[in-house]
Amino acid sequence: MTEVVRFNYRLRPGVQAERALVSEWHRCRFVWNEAVHQQKSGGRPTFGKLGKFLTEARGRAAWLREGAQVAQQQALRTYAQALDHSFKVKGRGQPRFEPRKKTLPSLEYTVRGFSIRDGRLLLPKGVSIPVVWSRELPSEPTSVRITQDCLGHWYASFVVRREVETVPVAQGGVGIDWGVSVTATTTDTRFDLPFLGHRKRCAAELAKAQRRMARRRSGTSGPQSGGYQRAAREVAKLHKKAARQTRHDSRVWAKRVVANHALIAVEDFRPKFLAKSTMARKAADAAIGGAKRELIERGVRARRKVVLVQPAYTTMTCSDCFARTKRLELCERTFRCPDCGYTAGRDRNAARVILVVAERGHVSVEDVRQAGHLLRVGGSVAV
Repeated sequence: MTEVVRFNYRLRPGVQAERALVSEWHRCRFVWNEAVHQQKSGGRPTFGKLGKFLTEARGRAAWLREGAQVAQQQALRTYAQALDHSFKVKGRGQPRFEPRKKTLPSLEYTVRGFSIRDGRLLLPKGVSIPVVWSRELPSEPTSVRITQDCLGHWYASFVVRREVETVPVAQGGVGIDWGVSVTATTTDTRFDLPFLGHRKRCAAELAKAQRRMARRRSGTSGPQSGGYQRAAREVAKLHKKAARQTRHDSRVWAKRVVANHALIAVEDFRPKFLAKSTMARKAADAAIGGAKRELIERGVRARRKVVLVQPAYTTMTCSDCFARTKRLELCERTFRCPDCGYTAGRDRNAARVILVVAERGHVSVEDVRQAGHLLRVGGSVAV
């Protein structure tokens, strides 16, 4: 059995190749923004209408014909998919304008728009880019997406097919509760994900680079100096280094959890509100959202049973007798049940509650209580 995955590689474009990529991106950005304008003006653009618009625009404008039609068509196809998802997927907004100064380049080519020869990526209009082949491609790629990050580095993401990795058979389940002091607390202490704080470790170096950038800032009007640009680049390097370390730790942890459990009960925690709290910096360093996404994706690919449990009442419920207690303040780190006397860390107790809910086939504590699957009998639980 095969699966469709992406393999990412670093690109080393020269000056002319990089100039060609940026120019192509601006053409695709113009096509995207025109599609957004048609949608906002009530045109209701479909992919067929957008394709007809592109043909007419390339016939009128010579600067559009200088670029590859494949990349521009893919930009319109991506727009049509994003617009369709905005109506069908909950929480997805409609496509927006892509400003010139705030949007990073992103180009996509299908199999008829690129080729690989002698270790180089060949694109239309004679663009040839060396690729850093850190590993071999498992099959012939069907498409490639070329992107640039905030540091100016270019990457190529190839869509390929590969054999599904065999995951050993596992037994039992695990409940996972998200937090800030400990990123992930599980029912088994061996699989906890501690808060490592990679960005906190380089806080002194980061603060020094930020002060240097502030000193060299020349005001809000006009372009910034070269010294400011170098200082800003150094700040971005430190941020990205910490983010890469955090992402690596999350991947290693998710792989361990998936390999050892058949049932993975995950708190459906959304850390977006933490950005407005006093824990914003620490929560961003922990990257709870990235760890959660990595765990779910690996669990689904390994064909594990992954259950997202709503966080409501998980902290207030006793995992031993399932009785509900008073609301715990954030400073109270120990859970004590007044009915059965069970005592545990509040996050550990919440992880056990999450696992119990998933084992009963539900997604919230209220569903379990209303279904009557757990009944208190003299301090013990009857199922």
